[in-house]
Amino acid sequence: MAHASKWEESMPGTLIGRSFAVALFVAGASCLHAAPASNAAQVASALADPGRAAQRGDDARRHPAELVGLSGVHSGQRVLDLIPGNGYWTRIFSTIVGPKGKVHAVWPAPYAKEASGDVAKLHQIAADPHYPNVVVQVQPSAELTAPEPLDLIWTSQNYHDYGDPFMGKPGTAAFAKMAYRALKPGGIFIVIDHKSAAGHGTADTDTLHRIDPDTVIKEAKAAGFDYAGKSDVLLNPKDPLTIAVFDKTIRGHTSQFALKFRKPSK
Repeated sequence: MAHASKWEESMPGTLIGRSFAVALFVAGASCLHAAPASNAAQVASALADPGRAAQRGDDARRHPAELVGLSGVHSGQRVLDLIPGNGYWTRIFSTIVGPKGKVHAVWPAPYAKEASGDVAKLHQIAADPHYPNVVVQVQPSAELTAPEPLDLIWTSQNYHDYGDPFMGKPGTAAFAKMAYRALKPGGIFIVIDHKSAAGHGTADTDTLHRIDPDTVIKEAKAAGFDYAGKSDVLLNPKDPLTIAVFDKTIRGHTSQFALKFRKPSK
């Protein structure tokens, strides 16, 4: 099912709604968005990368043009792709940041134990001469660190995990603070995750693998971030928000939120 694709970006004192041109074909329907993101040309080039041909079939569902556009990532930047799965986002970032940039594909050790196959895939990507700027790291705990100041931290469907027992329960609010410390002034923090019912806070993180977006915004602001925008492209009104994301009736089609935060420049 195609959903309206629109993202909003907040500037000091104003709220600017933007959408950008990308043609997506979902169930045979095309959805055109009007105003390009600042990095639209770089994103389009990255999506055309032949090295990601096997993953291109997921684009209609995952909406990389809109979401990577929301981040504003561009050539030469340092990106941390946290818990990167099979490298779907890593390949895109690698092509965008180019030879002068770097992509750190990072797993906390507790998660790496659950995803050894994906860790191996990322090592294969990093060894591919087509992606020479990718560095893979398994960190010894759930404490997020970075080897250099970062322009972007990207976490897709994993913010909620920081409140769960298998991660040692450092807490989602603590994770937001870790991200803040790792970013450069002006750096961007993108959080994409499965939406829980309004008012549920972090109550569903371990059982349903969902979190309330209002809680994420509250925690990120408490960590020092400015709220900088959102995308509604992954919302699915048919998701009841009360079942586990792995339930066969909703898996792959959960209602998700995408939030953008900025570390103040001063």
